[in-house]
Amino acid sequence: MQRQVTNIIKHMADSQEQMAKILEAKRHIAVRMAQIVHDIPELNPSFDDIDMLTENSMNVSKNIAAYLSSLADLEDALADNLAFVMKEVDIPDGEE
Repeated sequence: MQRQVTNIIKHMADSQEQMAKILEAKRHIAVRMAQIVHDIPELNPSFDDIDMLTENSMNVSKNIAAYLSSLADLEDALADNLAFVMKEVDIPDGEE
């Protein structure tokens, strides 16, 4: 039984490592988009029209929201997995 728990924990750790890599890639995208937005001149930006500006602003906002949502999903997954591990380990108070 202990071997199965160890294998499950190893697989969960591998899964969380992959989720962290995905989040790192999303973070780079969000940072780059923020840099692009920061580089937009404050006076007389040369966009086609206000609709294009609004659309691009919405895309940046959606990207940042998706990144933050992914962070929340990772936190939930970590909490769920940790709860499972704690149930399986369940060390009595006197055996530490």
